[in-house]
Amino acid sequence: MTAPVQTLAIAPIDDADVADVVALWQACGLTRPWNDPATDIAFARKASNATVLIGRDDGLIVATVLVGHDGHRGWVYYLAVDPDHRHKGYGRVMMDAAENWLRETGIEKLQLMVRPDNKSVKNFYQSLGYSEQERIIYAKWLDGREPTP
Repeated sequence: MTAPVQTLAIAPIDDADVADVVALWQACGLTRPWNDPATDIAFARKASNATVLIGRDDGLIVATVLVGHDGHRGWVYYLAVDPDHRHKGYGRVMMDAAENWLRETGIEKLQLMVRPDNKSVKNFYQSLGYSEQERIIYAKWLDGREPTP
């Protein structure tokens, strides 16, 4: 049984939060060698179509989500909850915040990608009303690098 949701203070990331957010993403196994998380944060912050939201519990960053849109669909990346603060409903709270951010910008559909080896998150997203959609994803590194998993 999941514990009752505790209150999180949610706000956009500040410059002073970047190192702590990157550390959280690393602790949650969300980073990959080919994506520099600090660069991802900077990119999300430079335009109005994306943001990084952080959730604080007693001032400590315990959850994050990077949310953005392409003008048609919203996308979520880097949903993270500190391993020591899981099962408090924080993931749900952060997804609600991401959905609300998208609604406020006029976006009506949210999509997210989950790596096939991340099986533990499948039930979480289904419990939030997300359903698996069959798609084939094509990718190409524009700098000529070999494909990455």
